[in-house]
Amino acid sequence: MSLKTRILGLAALLIVAAGSASWLAYRALSENIIERWGQQVAEIQVRYDSARLLQSLEREIGLARQMASSSALIQWAQAPDNPTLEALAIRQMESFRSNFRDNSYFVALRSNLHYYYNNADNEYAADQFRYVLDPTKPDDAWFFQLIEEGRDFHLNVNPDTELGVTKLWIDVLMRDAQDNVVGMVGTGLNLDNFLQDIVDIGQDGITTLFVDYNGAIQLYRDLNYIDFATIIKPEGQKNTVDLLFDDPQDKQQVLGMLQLLKQRNGESGAVESGFVTVDGRKHLAGVAFLPAIGWFEITLLDLEALIPRSYLWPLIAVFIASLLITLVLFHQIIQSRILKPVISLENAVHRLREGRFDLPYLHKPDNEIGRLVDHFEKMSHSLENTTRELEREVEARTQELQRLARVDALTGLKNRRGLDEVLAEEIQRAEREQKGFGLLWLDIDHFKDINDARGHQAGDEILCRVALWLKAAVRPYDHPGRWGGDEFVVVLSPCNVSTLEQIACRIRASVEHESLRTGTPVTISVGGYFCEPGESLDELLHNADQALYEAKRNGRNQVCIHTPSGEMIHPA
Repeated sequence: MSLKTRILGLAALLIVAAGSASWLAYRALSENIIERWGQQVAEIQVRYDSARLLQSLEREIGLARQMASSSALIQWAQAPDNPTLEALAIRQMESFRSNFRDNSYFVALRSNLHYYYNNADNEYAADQFRYVLDPTKPDDAWFFQLIEEGRDFHLNVNPDTELGVTKLWIDVLMRDAQDNVVGMVGTGLNLDNFLQDIVDIGQDGITTLFVDYNGAIQLYRDLNYIDFATIIKPEGQKNTVDLLFDDPQDKQQVLGMLQLLKQRNGESGAVESGFVTVDGRKHLAGVAFLPAIGWFEITLLDLEALIPRSYLWPLIAVFIASLLITLVLFHQIIQSRILKPVISLENAVHRLREGRFDLPYLHKPDNEIGRLVDHFEKMSHSLENTTRELEREVEARTQELQRLARVDALTGLKNRRGLDEVLAEEIQRAEREQKGFGLLWLDIDHFKDINDARGHQAGDEILCRVALWLKAAVRPYDHPGRWGGDEFVVVLSPCNVSTLEQIACRIRASVEHESLRTGTPVTISVGGYFCEPGESLDELLHNADQALYEAKRNGRNQVCIHTPSGEMIHPA
């Protein structure tokens, strides 16, 4: 059987190897054809997308240049306080507004930094002055940066926080006769509409984007990748085109294509292309430089979507059918002899690893695997018996440790941890049932002097005796405990103020009386507090401690009850 298994395995390996070789040959043939077609499609698509963008922008750029050369605007920019020139300039600005595609414009003057704007809704008619540019504000840095660079024309995708709009801005410098920059004019195109018309046109398998001269993304269907306000950002902080690719080689290849086109100085019709991977799919990237606006156009073609390989499938249909038949027969042979018992064994191992001993039915063929399954089944039964015994021992030990963790080792009463749990439960119960409970805080008078005079062993004996007298003086369902040192706490529930006083006095008298019989007189001071629903643990302990302090201040061996109203009661 073992030899047969090896033979069947080798047969399966040979079948898979033959299929893999055929598949590789098929892919090589199809990819060679698709790559040739894809490169031609990419060049055509890049030129088409570039033409659509330039057609939309060239008219707007030309109008913006005409606006920048308007003598009325230039004269006003040189004397912005002249109301006559201002009126003429605004009329000129409004005439341009109706010609711009977006029916909007902006004018920014260099002398007084005033910014004027009006939109398609004529929202700012007779009030075109919107705000004053501030060189210290990052949102206004674009204006000062463009003037400093001295570029006559610039495209910029930027949100204007003052106006609450995000547009593709066309910025043109306005110069006087001496070629001095006196301001800036331009228009803005609605970014969402522009992306829908130019970039996100719904072509399946085609992705178009535009980047500036340095590779920063300006137009892309995903707004999260657009590098807004590119001009004011330092290099290294911009959203560049390489962010779209995960493979470092793809990043380098695309940036290299941009550099090659720069070196060709905007040669007419020049297109660079190469294969890249986007979202795990192979794409053909085509890049062209648009010297008219100083941008690059990048088109990504998903060749699988544009040119599917399905037309080649009939060539290998016969081979795939025969391969599938062979694999089915191979599977049927090994299913009953190997796979089925191995799978049942795997499920059993998985259950056993999770601590479950209800194993499924295990298949035991007459071979090595069947003997292995039988050994495992016997081992699991032995492990189950051992585990059950260990769990019983651990549970008993855990319960004992939990009990010891809440009991004071010296007195046998609850320790502070045990008392904290009781108090937490009583606070919740009081809140739920709207019924209060009592809290007593006890302190052995002059306990330090006893320790100093008779030693710590005698002090421990006194603590144990007080614990016994305390336990005898309270009710069976109350909770006495040692808080720490010579301090004891008793939680009384159910309880009222009268019961609190009675038990407190009984505890004090019991300790005083019983200690006289031992020959070592001991007294205690008792502070009590009746806890109302809604009070926190810190409030309860603080009020009980204040009552204890009052009992000590009155001469010790006293009982003092602190009521919720703030009154201190000193029972006789």
